[in-house]
Amino acid sequence: MSRPAILLADDDQTTRMVLSAILESQGYNIETADRGEKCLFLALENTYDAVLIDINMPGIGGIDLCKRLRELPAYKMVPIIFITSMDEESSLTEAFSVGASDFISKPVNAVVLAARLKNHLDKKQYYDELERVRHYLNRYISLRTQRMVEAYALTGLLPTPELHHVCVMFTDIRGSTKLSRTIDLEVLFTRISRALGRQVDQIHKYNGYIDKFGGDGLMAIFDGEKAVINAVRCAQSIVKAEQHESDEPLPIGVGLHYGPVLIGNIGSDEHLDYSALGETVNLASRICEHAQSMHVDMSQQVVDKLNSKSDFSFSQVDPVMFRGFSEPILVHTLATNSDNVTCKNG
Repeated sequence: MSRPAILLADDDQTTRMVLSAILESQGYNIETADRGEKCLFLALENTYDAVLIDINMPGIGGIDLCKRLRELPAYKMVPIIFITSMDEESSLTEAFSVGASDFISKPVNAVVLAARLKNHLDKKQYYDELERVRHYLNRYISLRTQRMVEAYALTGLLPTPELHHVCVMFTDIRGSTKLSRTIDLEVLFTRISRALGRQVDQIHKYNGYIDKFGGDGLMAIFDGEKAVINAVRCAQSIVKAEQHESDEPLPIGVGLHYGPVLIGNIGSDEHLDYSALGETVNLASRICEHAQSMHVDMSQQVVDKLNSKSDFSFSQVDPVMFRGFSEPILVHTLATNSDNVTCKNG
């Protein structure tokens, strides 16, 4: 594990030497600056885990330096600790207002310095870990779901279900049961896992999120103004990725439908699933079941939303009677070469 890097800015050479010796004995890498300008230059050139600043320096003073550092994305959450003498403590209110994390009074006590610095570095590490978790959650969970969880954690109250218009996508690997009879189960599991991984990458790329996995397929939701165009481009990319990026492509079918869904919590107090329900979900699933291998099928509602906004065409349009529906549903199959052609309703 690399040693934390600390940037120390103080115009007094003795102070720099003393603090450097204390921190180096604690296992830190130290870089020093005798002026605010040099400190800012070093911060722009390198990444530091914490910054120690003398509150009064010639040129760019400590408070102005702190303000400028906080304006840099890389230093939004980095600990910035002021080193102050007793007669400078009147400036601390201003220092905290521009983003100071803490202060230590001169003469600096080595134990206090080490303890406070470690405490702030631990907080920063915890924050970074949470951000990494949040980043990966974005691949699977919508911003709406994350906010719901955060609100529930703070209040203990579950929000009521909400009606939203979304584009629902289902994917499914055709004949996986048959494949399991001819391919070693561990090998098949690995191939399916990789295929789903490629699908997740495409869904994330096109601003969708995973609602749930289901064995050898998944359900994804696309919302917002570009929900439909994003969903169709994603579905097309999923099929292309399986055809061209896999050494052993699996037969994938994709189904899409646009309409209203009720999004909310399903389950018990002990186990909740924040999911979408409604006829839109059911029809998207049925359309996916209907799609042939390496085909993307979609409802008339999806095509209507695409009209005059896309470059897709369709190879066929079929009225299909689906289980649970009283009237035939028009199902459009996306043409395999529909990259740069005009959208047609058939």
